[in-house]
Amino acid sequence: MILAINWAVDSEIIDGYRTPNLYGLLFVSGLIIGYFVIKRMFAKENIPNESLDKLVMYMVLAIIVGARLGHVFFYGPYYDVIEDGRIIERGYFSHPGDIIKVWEGGLASHGAAIVILISLYLFSKKVVHKPFLWILDRISAPIAIGGTFIRLGNLVNHEMVGDVTTVPWGFRFLHHDFASYNGTWESIPVRHPAQLYEAICYFISFLILLFLYWKKDYWKKSGFIFGWFLIFIFGFRFIIEFIKLGQTARDSVYFINTGQMLSIPFVLAGIYLIAKSLKTKTLADEK
Repeated sequence: MILAINWAVDSEIIDGYRTPNLYGLLFVSGLIIGYFVIKRMFAKENIPNESLDKLVMYMVLAIIVGARLGHVFFYGPYYDVIEDGRIIERGYFSHPGDIIKVWEGGLASHGAAIVILISLYLFSKKVVHKPFLWILDRISAPIAIGGTFIRLGNLVNHEMVGDVTTVPWGFRFLHHDFASYNGTWESIPVRHPAQLYEAICYFISFLILLFLYWKKDYWKKSGFIFGWFLIFIFGFRFIIEFIKLGQTARDSVYFINTGQMLSIPFVLAGIYLIAKSLKTKTLADEK
């Protein structure tokens, strides 16, 4: 018998009610921790609290709207998937009301990244009147810890699971593979806990980014911290996708899947920003 962790955790806190749930609580926990991290950064640089309050509003809306729309448009499905006359997967365009059901899971980090960039650009120009990269460097660590908790939420929701494996730390996801369940756990395939891998990698990224800001003064080099953020987050994502179950039909056709294709531009942008930051003056030297 293959050693594995039998995972039957249910996101529901109250039986019969989808909200509140563990996924939502983990999501909010990440936002709260990120808030206190950037609050200390702003205090260090004498940025008024009013700016922080507006940043929270920009970020919360960007994360929820961007991540949800990213999932809808990048991963779909757009229309109902039907087999033998039965709908086996609901399509978002067939059921538009499903798009707003964030509490059921389905958030894409690439979509969040795109809308966050747009929101932070507006914030930097309209609120703090600082260079765009200034806010990106400071928001990197808070986003990384937020991503950590979102991936833990995916684990609780039995979504974004990995491929079948024989590693002793593999998980049997009861809710994801319930169709295979015949009364014994052994009937459920053992999979890589890809969500947990990502959560660990994002947490490590969070610690490194904090170190760069607080201990090494790299916050003075415009774009350096954000560049490493892009490399860490999307580089880890690219690697882990190799053992993650495909989320779209085309993922089984190409050598790299949708998540990996979307990650490559972000990693390249990170390399460019680091190289550029090392060639420029520090913020403290700029006039």
